[in-house]
Amino acid sequence: MRERYFEATEFENIREIVYNSAKKYANNRAFILKHKNGKNVEYENITYKKLLEEINNLGTKFFDLGYKDKRIAIVGRNCYGWALTHLTNMLGGIVSVPLDKELQIDELESSLKRSKANIVVFDEKYIDNIEEIKRRNETFLEDYICMTKKDGYKDLETLKEEGEKLLQAGNKDYIDVKIDSYKMSILLFTSGTTSKSKAVILSQNNIASNVYAMQLVENFLPTDVNLAFLPFHHIFGSTAMIVMLACGIATAFPDGLRYVADNLKEYKVSVFVGVPLLVEAIYKKVEKGIEKKGKTKAVNFAKKLSNFLLKFNIDIRRKLFKEIIDELGGHLRFVVSGGAPLDKRVAKGFNELGLILVQGYGLTETSPVIAAENYKKVRYGSIGIPMDNVEVEFDNKDENGIGELKVKGPNVMLGYYENEEETKKVLKDGWLYTGDLGYMDKDGFLFITGRKKDMIVLKNGKKVFPDEVEMLVNRLDEVEESIVFGMPDKKDKNDIKLSVKIVYNKEVVKEKYGDIGMEELRNIIWEKIKKINKTFPPYKYIKNMILTDKELIKTTTKKVKRAEEIKSILQN
Repeated sequence: MRERYFEATEFENIREIVYNSAKKYANNRAFILKHKNGKNVEYENITYKKLLEEINNLGTKFFDLGYKDKRIAIVGRNCYGWALTHLTNMLGGIVSVPLDKELQIDELESSLKRSKANIVVFDEKYIDNIEEIKRRNETFLEDYICMTKKDGYKDLETLKEEGEKLLQAGNKDYIDVKIDSYKMSILLFTSGTTSKSKAVILSQNNIASNVYAMQLVENFLPTDVNLAFLPFHHIFGSTAMIVMLACGIATAFPDGLRYVADNLKEYKVSVFVGVPLLVEAIYKKVEKGIEKKGKTKAVNFAKKLSNFLLKFNIDIRRKLFKEIIDELGGHLRFVVSGGAPLDKRVAKGFNELGLILVQGYGLTETSPVIAAENYKKVRYGSIGIPMDNVEVEFDNKDENGIGELKVKGPNVMLGYYENEEETKKVLKDGWLYTGDLGYMDKDGFLFITGRKKDMIVLKNGKKVFPDEVEMLVNRLDEVEESIVFGMPDKKDKNDIKLSVKIVYNKEVVKEKYGDIGMEELRNIIWEKIKKINKTFPPYKYIKNMILTDKELIKTTTKKVKRAEEIKSILQN
C-alpha cells in the first residue's frame, strides 16, 4: 500500500458519492451559475442539497418518459445543464454518452449511430447540427431535449418541474432504482476522427474507484472553488467534476479561453485543472507581466531566498509573491495539469511562486488517472507515483530500462464497445497495455518517454522520442507549436533525418522583429535550433526545419494528430 495523506470514504458508484455529498455538504455550493441579462449579471448558487433534488426531479421525469435502461447522449459546452444530465443518467442507471460538441455534423451523426443513443440532450448553440441529424433520420434517436427552453423541443427546466410533481404524487421509480456499479454506465469516444476513434466502456465503479484514489493523495478542500475549464465530454473533465462533488467543492463555468484570467478573479478560484497548453499559457502571461514591470531579477532573487528558507520549513512564498498571485485572482492555490507532458520549467515556476502544481497521467481507458504527483511527492519531469489502487509494470524493457507501461486496477475499462479485436490488443491477462513507453526511478516516480507508435528509430538503431525535443523547441518565444519527425534521407533511402516543423507565433515575431522577412526569420530560429541541438547527443540533432504560420492538424481536444500531420508534410 502506498502513502495516503488524506482520509476518504470509498464508494461503489457515483450515486453513493452524490448522496453522501448531499448529506455531508448539504449547504455548500455545488455549482455557481451566472445569468446575464444585458449588462446585468446575477449569480445563482446550486447547493448540494438542491443538486440532489434537481437530479431526482429530472430523473423521475426521465423514467416517466420511458428512458429507463436507455442511452442518453449529451452535446454542449460545459454548463449546469450538461452536469445535471450526466449525473441524472448515472444516478438512474441510464447509459451516458458524452459527445464532443466540436465534431463536424457527419462525425457527430456517426457517434450517435455507433453509440446507439436513444435520446440526445443538447445545448441550443448546436441546434443546427441536431436539426440536420433529425432531418436525415439515420440514427436511433427517439427524443431530442434542449438544455434551455426552445420552441418545438422538450427542455430540462420543464422536465424538472414535471418530475417534481410526479415525485410529490408518490412516484419513486427513479429514486428506488437499483444500480449495477460494474456494468456499462458511460460510453466515451477517444479523441481522434470518429472513424478511427474507439468507444470506451466505463462502469460507475471505474470512475468511483479513481475518484477515491485521488482523494487519498490530493489536497482538495470543501472551501475550494473550481473553474470547470476542461470539457466534460473528455474523461479528465468529467471525472474531475465528480472529484469536486465528492469533496464538497463549488464549480463555476468559464466564459471562454480569453476570459480565464477574469473568471479566476470573479469566482475567487482556488483550484484549476487544465491541460499543459493552458497551464503554460497562464505561466507565460505571468512571466511577461514580471518582465514588463522590470522585476525579473528581483523575482529570481526572491525565489532563491524562499527556496533556501523552505529547507528549514519556513514557507513565505505566498506573502513574497502576493502581487503575482493577485494577478491570478488572489485565491489560486492548487493547479492540476494532465493530458500531455508539461514543461519542467513551468511546473517548477508555479511551485516556486507558492502555487502547488501537480502533474497527472492517465487515459480514457483508465477513467482516467494512473499516476500523479501530490504536494509531498513532486519530481519535475515525472508523472508522479501510481494511484493507491493501481498496479503498474513496464513490459519488454530495453537496455535503458525503458518499456511499455501496463496497468491493472479497478479503474481499467470494461473494453471497447463492439470492437473485440481492439480490446484484445490492449487488454491481456488482466493488464491494460497503454502504448506509452517509460520507466520508474528508484523512488517510485514514473517517467513517460513517448508513445510507442511515435518513437523514431534511426538507421543506427538509436531511438528518439519526439516529445523531449519538441518540449525544448516550444520554449522558444517565437514558436507557437512544433512537431518533430523523421524525414526520409534523399541520399540514403534506408535512413531518415530528424526534422522539425515549426508554427511561429505571429504576435511575438511582430513584437520582437517588426516586419521581418520569412528568410530572415528562418535564420534567426535556425540559429536557436542549433543551440538546442548542442544540448543533445549528435544522433538527436535536428537537421531540417519547416517554418509556417498555419496551425498543426489537431483533434478537438487540441492534441496534435501526429500521423496525419506527418503524412501531410511528406506528401507536400
